[in-house]
Amino acid sequence: MLASALLIGARIASLNLCTDEYLLLLARRNEIAGVSFLSQDPLESPLWRSARRFPANSGSIEDVLARRPSVVLTMGGSGRATRLLARRLHIRPVELASPASLQDVAANLRAVAGALGDPRRATPWLEKLASLQRTRPASSKDTLWLSGGSQSLAAGSIGAQWLRLAGLEQRTLPGGRATLETLLVRPPAVLVQSRYRAAQVSSGTRWLDHPIVRNVKSERVTTDGRAWTCMGPLMIGEIERLRAAL
Repeated sequence: MLASALLIGARIASLNLCTDEYLLLLARRNEIAGVSFLSQDPLESPLWRSARRFPANSGSIEDVLARRPSVVLTMGGSGRATRLLARRLHIRPVELASPASLQDVAANLRAVAGALGDPRRATPWLEKLASLQRTRPASSKDTLWLSGGSQSLAAGSIGAQWLRLAGLEQRTLPGGRATLETLLVRPPAVLVQSRYRAAQVSSGTRWLDHPIVRNVKSERVTTDGRAWTCMGPLMIGEIERLRAAL
C-alpha cells in the first residue's frame, strides 16, 4: 500500500473518461491537474460541469506534462511507453482496473483515495455500495437492459451485477444483443431502456423507436446511459433511482 504521507499534496491528471469519474468524485479542486476531454462532453459524462473546471487532455501523458502532475491515472492498459515515460519524469502512474466486478469498483475507489493521500475519502462511496449489496431485493425480475442498436448486457457482466442490486436479473442473450423477435415473443418483466445519446438522431437510436419496442408489454424504466459506460461509482445513483422507480 502506498504511504499516505508520500502523497500529501498530490496533483493528479486523469487520462481516461472512466478514471476521470473517480478523480472528480474524490479529489479537491486543487488536486486535479487535468481530465480527459470526453468527461467535459455533456453527452458522455454526468460530471461534465465539474470536468470543465479543469484542463482537458486527449488521453496522452504528453498533454498533461505542462500541468506538472505528481500522479497520472489510467485504465485498461495504458501502454508500457506511458508508464516508462511517467516514471522517468518522476510521475507515479496509477492504473485502475477496467471493472469486471463490484469488487473492482471498490478497489478503484480505494486506489484513487490512496493516491490522493487520504484513504478515508473512499469511505462514503464504499458504504453506499455496501448498503446496496446488503439491502438487495430478495427476488429478481426477468429483465432486458436495452440501448441503441439492440445493445444489451451479458448475463455475467458487471452491468448485470449492478442490475441485481436493483432486483433485476438480466436475461441471457446470444451475443449480448436483443432482437425485435425476442421482445415480441417473450417480452421481459422489466425493460430498462438506456437514454444514452437519446436526443441524437442515428440508426442506433431509431431502433428504440420501432413499434415493437415502443409497445412491448413490460414494466418500463429508463436509465442514464452515460453512467453505464464506465460502470463505476456513478452507478450507485442509477441503482438507487431504479429501485425507487420499480
